[in-house]
Amino acid sequence: MSDTEKAEQPFAPVPDKEESFGAETPVTGQTKMQAAWSADGGDADASAQVATAGQGQIFEQIYQPWEGTLNPRWMRNWAILRHHVLGIFKKGHRPWNVPTKLFIFFVVIASMTDVAMALLFGMIGDTTLYDIWGVNRDNMYGHVMGFFPRNILYYPIVAALLVGGMISEDRAHGTSAIYFSRPINRFDYASMKFLSVALILFFIIDGTLAIYYFVDILVMGKGWAWIIDTFPMFLATFLCGIILSFTYTAIGLALSSVSRGRFFPAIGLIAILMGTRSMASIIDGLFDKSILYVISPYDAVAHVCQALIGTEMTYDHPWVWSLISVVVINGLALYLLANRVSSLEVTRE
Repeated sequence: MSDTEKAEQPFAPVPDKEESFGAETPVTGQTKMQAAWSADGGDADASAQVATAGQGQIFEQIYQPWEGTLNPRWMRNWAILRHHVLGIFKKGHRPWNVPTKLFIFFVVIASMTDVAMALLFGMIGDTTLYDIWGVNRDNMYGHVMGFFPRNILYYPIVAALLVGGMISEDRAHGTSAIYFSRPINRFDYASMKFLSVALILFFIIDGTLAIYYFVDILVMGKGWAWIIDTFPMFLATFLCGIILSFTYTAIGLALSSVSRGRFFPAIGLIAILMGTRSMASIIDGLFDKSILYVISPYDAVAHVCQALIGTEMTYDHPWVWSLISVVVINGLALYLLANRVSSLEVTRE
């Protein structure tokens, strides 16, 4: 058929019956068209009128509201939590990169050096070296709050790797549209993101602490009297691990919520933790004043943990000031996080 015959062929007639589609009937438009979209501002079913530009078919597109059964709220929250946490162990969830997985694995192994040393010297019966590595008040404090290497190499870097793109990438790539186009409110979104990072830190810090404590009981054959004497110290140290995980997560996610990339939140968290401590240490060395340590998240938590565990204090100012500092730091971080999440758009920013 020539081009002239094609041009003279009449268009397909418009059906008398108004056609609608969505989940019911397919679209029957078949040529090039220009669409003019309009929708009312009420709660009525939205519709779009599609008009031709000289050729084609006219039809009406009707959007049907979802009338199915939604999953309960806890299941939607569990889906977010599982998406982030299980991504470290298996595919099909958040695609954590290989360096992050390898570093977390390294930190878990390195955090159990106390376990290995206590196990070694307990088995060979060297009481002198076992006293250095075995469970006691100072060692349990050092296992969680030891500045080197744990809180200068291990935990801050793990937290930085985790929070780097947790919220900032949702801002940059518009992933928030996927969350908020479903029945997920912003509180659930922020709390599940927070819980995902805090749980991973919790398993690394308090998980290795529990292994350290219970391996010592099994290897050395400790009796009930020893357990009753040391278990309160273990609980206090366990609480310190929770405080540390919560504080690092709050600061990291607050930084991630104000950024659109992975680099700034990660570097910012390490800079805050290490920078404030270095500044306070310099002032303490020059003027013999430890009060500036209250601006350091690490030192504020360390001072509170020294009071909780009952180990020797390394700060001159009252530990209650550090407790107030921990509350204020976490409060400001959570306020910033909540404020930024409340401003997340449903489209790419």
